[in-house]
Amino acid sequence: MTKLTRPMLFVMSALLALSFTACKKEEAPKPVEAAPLTAPTTSDDVAWQNYLVDVIKRNKPADVSNPYAYYLPAEGSDDYQGTYDRQLEKLQVDLSRGVIEGNMLAFGSPTSAKMADMIVTAFTEMGSGSMKGVKVLFIGAPADNERVKAAVTPAGVDYTFVEAK
Repeated sequence: MTKLTRPMLFVMSALLALSFTACKKEEAPKPVEAAPLTAPTTSDDVAWQNYLVDVIKRNKPADVSNPYAYYLPAEGSDDYQGTYDRQLEKLQVDLSRGVIEGNMLAFGSPTSAKMADMIVTAFTEMGSGSMKGVKVLFIGAPADNERVKAAVTPAGVDYTFVEAK
């Protein structure tokens, strides 16, 4: 009986090993990455938010789990000034509490100039080097890039600009 068992064990272990190597050859197909969205040509909030989420995901470093996103609707929308004031106040409170190194702040709006105004205003109170290691992503018009960069850089952030297009 032991003579039959040893060859059977050898055959079974060979079959088991073969099944593992066969599994390795059959790799799952890689998911197809969707094409980047383009910036909406209208002031549709849902379309803009979907676009900004797509841009944020594509520019988010792997070590950042949940970026803090700030969005302003297009000028002329219902209660625009109230929305702007509340968003500016929220950003100022968030910055005053401190943002931990490795976190990301993302900003975008159909009205790039107003978003840039908000960022510049909020960052005027930040001390030099107070946000070292924090990532800031601004999605907007090239005309607003330099003034946003000049406002956030003294705080020590890692600044990235993406043209909304």
